[in-house]
Amino acid sequence: MKRLLAILLALISLTAVLIWMMTSATKSYLLISLIILVLSMLPFFITFEKSRPSARELALISGITAIAVVSRAVFYLLPQVKPIAAVVIIGAVCMGAKAGYMIGAFSAFISNFIFGQGAHTPFQMVALGLVGFISGLIFSKVKPDKITLSATGFLLTFIVYGIIADTSTVMFMVTDFNIPAIVSVYAAGVPFSFVFALTTAVCLYVFGEQFIIKLERINTKFGLYMEDSYAK
Repeated sequence: MKRLLAILLALISLTAVLIWMMTSATKSYLLISLIILVLSMLPFFITFEKSRPSARELALISGITAIAVVSRAVFYLLPQVKPIAAVVIIGAVCMGAKAGYMIGAFSAFISNFIFGQGAHTPFQMVALGLVGFISGLIFSKVKPDKITLSATGFLLTFIVYGIIADTSTVMFMVTDFNIPAIVSVYAAGVPFSFVFALTTAVCLYVFGEQFIIKLERINTKFGLYMEDSYAK
């Protein structure tokens, strides 16, 4: 009941923001976007908290998040060539959709202490969190192998992460919101999204299955099968 009330409160707050956005004479689109993003994250955090994960599960999720952060940091000098989304997807396969969202959101937040925090951070948190969440949902039904992992990783990173992350650029760069200006920003982001998606696909194809096997051994040893994971 408390979980439903909390989610309902988040939805009511989100609706209120949308109404304010449509009726207010002076609109700060960036501020509105940030509020919407923060509110959209609340149901995921609340649901995960109410699932009462064990200390061992939290330790493994923290470990995967740390690997994701390091995987982004070590390629600091190579823009968009980052295996972070691949690690998030692998974590979601082994730990489930809800854990996948947490790994994605927190890895984006923590790694931005290295790359720089800003108004773009919530966009990246939601984007990478959704990549993990959707991956967890897909691979709770589909057996992960090199082809399915790399294809899913490419599509989710290119489409889901790319669109949401580029939306932050629209909010920063576009002053006169019209279709040509918005489309031009998204079009300019396509090469960057493609490189990031291709990196994710290659990483998942090369070491995805081996990484999953290692994590599954840990799951088997300590019984860390979360309710929506592939190996439950």
